[in-house]
Amino acid sequence: MRSNIARVFDNVVSLFIILIVFLIIIRLPPWLLDVFLLLNISLSLIILLISMYIKESLEFSIFPSLLLITTLFRIAMNVSSSRLILGEFGQAGAVIKTFGDFVVGGNLGVGFVIFIIILVIQFLVIVKGSERVAEVAARFTLDAMPGKQMSIDADLSTGVITEQQAKERREKISREAEFYGAMDGATKFVKGDAIVAIILSIINIIGGLIIGALNGVENVLEVYTIATIGDGLVSQIPALLISTATGMVVTRSASENSLSKDVITQFARMPVAMLITSGAMLVLSLIQGMPKAFLIILGLGWAALGLFQIRSRSKALKAAQEAEMLAAEEPVLTDMEIYSDPQNIYADMDVEPLEIEFGYSLLSMIDDKQGSNFKDRIIKLKKKFAFDMGIVINVISLVDNITIVPNSYVIKIKGEEVAGGEILPNYYLIMDSAGTFADIDGVDTVDPAFGIPAKWIPTSSVERAEMLGYAVIDPPAVIITHLSDVIKRHAHELVGRNEIDEMLDNVRKKNKTLVDDLIGQAMSVPAFQKIVTNLLREQIPVKDLTTIIETIAEYYQASGGDLDMLTEYCRQALKRTITRLYAEEGSLKAVMMDPELEKVILKGANKTAAGVYLDIDPATIQGILSSLSDNLAKLDSIGAQPIVLTNPLVRIYFKQFIDQFVPGLTVLSTSEIDPKVQLQAVGVIKADAA
Repeated sequence: MRSNIARVFDNVVSLFIILIVFLIIIRLPPWLLDVFLLLNISLSLIILLISMYIKESLEFSIFPSLLLITTLFRIAMNVSSSRLILGEFGQAGAVIKTFGDFVVGGNLGVGFVIFIIILVIQFLVIVKGSERVAEVAARFTLDAMPGKQMSIDADLSTGVITEQQAKERREKISREAEFYGAMDGATKFVKGDAIVAIILSIINIIGGLIIGALNGVENVLEVYTIATIGDGLVSQIPALLISTATGMVVTRSASENSLSKDVITQFARMPVAMLITSGAMLVLSLIQGMPKAFLIILGLGWAALGLFQIRSRSKALKAAQEAEMLAAEEPVLTDMEIYSDPQNIYADMDVEPLEIEFGYSLLSMIDDKQGSNFKDRIIKLKKKFAFDMGIVINVISLVDNITIVPNSYVIKIKGEEVAGGEILPNYYLIMDSAGTFADIDGVDTVDPAFGIPAKWIPTSSVERAEMLGYAVIDPPAVIITHLSDVIKRHAHELVGRNEIDEMLDNVRKKNKTLVDDLIGQAMSVPAFQKIVTNLLREQIPVKDLTTIIETIAEYYQASGGDLDMLTEYCRQALKRTITRLYAEEGSLKAVMMDPELEKVILKGANKTAAGVYLDIDPATIQGILSSLSDNLAKLDSIGAQPIVLTNPLVRIYFKQFIDQFVPGLTVLSTSEIDPKVQLQAVGVIKADAA
C-alpha cells in the first residue's frame, strides 16, 4: 500500500502536466475553476518566497521547468475561464467575480484603467527586465566557462582543492551554464503568457459584448467588463509573482544568507543614510499641504533606526577596544629580562624546516581576522603533497619581515632563502608563454614558480581575461603554487629522522613484521632515510613505502648494503609510478645514450666513500655536453619533457655526473619504464659532438 502511494507521489508532476492539458479541453464547473485559480495563486506565492530565501540560483535549479509548468497552468486557467465567461454570460465563478468587484469598486472606468496598468507593468517592466537579465546572465556564464575551468585546474595543481572538490566545481559550472541557458529560454514563455493575457482580455470584452447583446443580457457592459477584469487579475497576479521570482533568481548573487538577511545586514552598515533620510522627511513635513503627521512619524522612525544602529556599532567597537586594553595590560618583559634565561636564547636560535616571510603589504593575506583563508590553503597543499609524494610536511611557518620589500615574500628552508617573488595585492595574475596577452591592461611580470611571461591585472579586467580563456590566479594562489614547486624540488631536505619514524610507524600498523625484520636488524634508520631522500631528490614519490621496504629486504644481501644500488633497485620496483610521471598517452619521448658512450662512462666510473665520480678527459666531457644540448633542443621543439634514457648500470653514474652541469635533468633507465609503454628515441647522445 505504501509503495503504491509512494509511486503516485513520484509521478505527481507528470500527472499534473497531463491534468493541465485536459483542463484546456474539458469544460470546468465554476467551483472547480475557483479551486484551481486559488491553487495557482498559492503556488506562485510559494515560488516567490523560495526565490527570496535561496542563497544562490542553483539551489532552485528546477525553476526553468517550474516556470514552464506554471505558465502552461495559467494558460489552461485562462482558456477555461474564457470559456465560462463567454458561455455562461460572465458567470465564471466566485473568485473571478470577487476580484472584479473589488477592483472596479462601482466605477468601471477606474477599474478598467487599473487593470490596464497592471498589464503594462507586468509586460513592460517585470517580464522585459527578467528576459533581458536572463539573456545577459546566460551569455556571460557561457563566455566565462573556459576561464573558470582553468582556474579550477590551477587550484587543483597547487593543492588548494582536492580532486573531489575540483569535480564538484566543474559540475557546478556546467550546471550554472545549463541553468542560465534554460532560464534564457524559459523567460520567453513568460513574455508569451503576458501577450496571451492581453489578447484574451480583449476577446472576452468584445466577444462578451457581442454574445451578451445577442442574448439580451442585462447590463452587458458591466457584467463582461467585471468578469474580464476579474479573470485578468486572477491570472496576472500569479504571473506577476512568478515574473518577480524569475527576476530574483537570475539576479541572485552567491551569498551565505537569504535575501532578507542580506538586506537587513547591508542596510545596517549605513546608519548615516537613515539619519539623512529622517531629516529629509522632517523637512518635507514643513511644506504646506503635506501629511505632516505621517512624515513626522516616518522621519522619527528612520532616526530611531539610525541611532540604534550607531549605538550597536559603538558597543561592538567599545568591546573590541576593551579586549585590546586587557591584552595590553599584560606585563611586557624587556630584552634583558627575556634573554637572562638561556632557554629563551636557545628558543630563538631554532631553525624552522620551512617558512615563508611576508613583507608588510602582504600581511593581510595571512591574517585570519581579515577573512584570509591562506592557512586553509596551506593545509590543503600539505594534504595534496602527502597524497602525491608520500611525505607529510608537518610545519610551514608564516612570519612577517619588515626588512624585505613590502610586496615581496621569501621562502626559506632551514633558515636560508631558496625562492621568493613579488605580489601586487588586489590584482590577479594571468600567464601566457608567448607573452601576448591580447589587449588586456596590466603590469608585466614573470611567474615566480615557472618563469614564464605573466601579467598582473586589476579586478576590473578579470571578467574580460576569463572570457578570453586565461587562467586568472589570485595572489594567495600564486604564492601557494610557488611554494608547491619549492617543496617538490627540496622534498629530500625536508625529510628528517622524525618524518622517517612517522612513515615507518604508519607501515608498522599494517605490516609490523616487514618493518621490524629490516629496520634495526639488517639496516639502520639513517641508511633507510638515505634511500628515501635519494628517491625524493629525483622527485620519485615514496608513497608506496611497503614496496620500497620489500625491495630493500630482497636485494640487501646482493647489493652488499650499497645504498645507491638499493636506490636503483627501488626505482625499478616503482616502474609503474615512474612511467605514470613521465609517459604521455602510452608513449615516452626521450634521447638515448650511445652504447659506446655508456662503455666510456662505465669504464671511467670510480666509487669512493665520498660518492661517485667519472674519470673522463675534458674533451670527452665537452663532447657529451654539446651532444646533450643539441638533443634536448630536439625534445623542446616538439614540446616533450627533457628526458635521457640509459642502460640500468649507467643511470646512476651519468645522473650524478650530469647534475654538475644540468641540475634537475631527468635521467631514467630502461628498467624503470613499464614494458607496455612505447619508447620513442628523438636523438642519441654521443661522446663526440661532431
